Amino acid sequence: MEEDNASQSANSSHQTEDLATIEVRKGQAPGRLDRTEFSRRFRASFTDPAFQSEVEAIARLEEIAWQAYRDGRKAPVTQKAGPGFADPNYELSVEWLATKVRIEEAQRRWHEPSTPSRVLLICGSARNDGTCPGEMSKSFRLLQIAREAIEHVNIQADVLDLSLVTSEYGRNIYPCKGCVSTAMPLCHWPCSCYPHHSLNQTNDWMAEIYERWAAAHAVIIVTPVYWYQSPGPLKLLMDRMVCADGGNPDPTSTSGKNAAKAKQIEMNGWDYPQHLAGRAYGVIVHGDVAGIEGSRRALSDWLDWMGFIDAGSVARLDRYIGYYEPYATSHVTLDKDIAVQEEARNVALAVVKAVTELREGRLQAIQAKVKRPRPK
Repeated sequence: MEEDNASQSANSSHQTEDLATIEVRKGQAPGRLDRTEFSRRFRASFTDPAFQSEVEAIARLEEIAWQAYRDGRKAPVTQKAGPGFADPNYELSVEWLATKVRIEEAQRRWHEPSTPSRVLLICGSARNDGTCPGEMSKSFRLLQIAREAIEHVNIQADVLDLSLVTSEYGRNIYPCKGCVSTAMPLCHWPCSCYPHHSLNQTNDWMAEIYERWAAAHAVIIVTPVYWYQSPGPLKLLMDRMVCADGGNPDPTSTSGKNAAKAKQIEMNGWDYPQHLAGRAYGVIVHGDVAGIEGSRRALSDWLDWMGFIDAGSVARLDRYIGYYEPYATSHVTLDKDIAVQEEARNVALAVVKAVTELREGRLQAIQAKVKRPRPK
């Protein structure tokens, strides 16, 4: 016992010393844009000659935008956090608060046994026929096969087609800013980095996507491999999900983005809450030359890390479609590949089985209840 107490005392002393020596490192970010460069970038959105009749109105809007940028008005509309937060008087973005409420309601429905089972189907391809490629993706076709199998057994299917970021006006998934690498408590759940109005970082789709993940009892990701990696929209989503795995649900505890305060909270001890753990998953990865196995493993490892439960080996699929064949005939190749179509259907059926077992308590009962000694 004396040795245990001595060890705890040494750890406490070491932690106090760490807190005293930790500093927030600065020096990378450049200075603010000057007025001329700001004007050039702002007016780039109005290149179409049709805007020329409104040059005076554009100039007035530019001046407002410049003032917001100069003053750093990230969240121009706020309200007091209120009860349930560490600092009830802290001014929080009304947009962030609205997202938090929707996620909490989705999580409540997820917990409620009487609600219909729901599977989130994610199309990870950046390609669709509504923009430059001019043709739908094979990922979307495989997703539709999985969707039909899910809906056939009266489970709700929610399709999240990430290719919309390339084909819809104002549809954005912004990059993760890496707050977690400063300190985990600085990464808020849901993400509070966006919208950032003074930088024109608005229409962040993740505010809706977080809610859809929270409402789902399972997730199936269907994706091609682009240059040995997941397509850009899918990778953006993956990075932005970090707040679901260890994120801080109370931005007032860090006074917003106060890095020093977040570091201190982490050093005092952080429990890395897994906000979406307990859902089932499946993955379908396809390619034409290389990289499918690595991508499938990476996706599975990522979902495992967040506390998701795989639906078995059948639900983790990687296949080549038209191996080293012309891109131009790849859809025809998929038409003929009845086996891969059936395998995609089996992924869905395996996930359906896992969801049923999860919601009836049988699958959760066999999961080991252990504490991770190193949760990071």
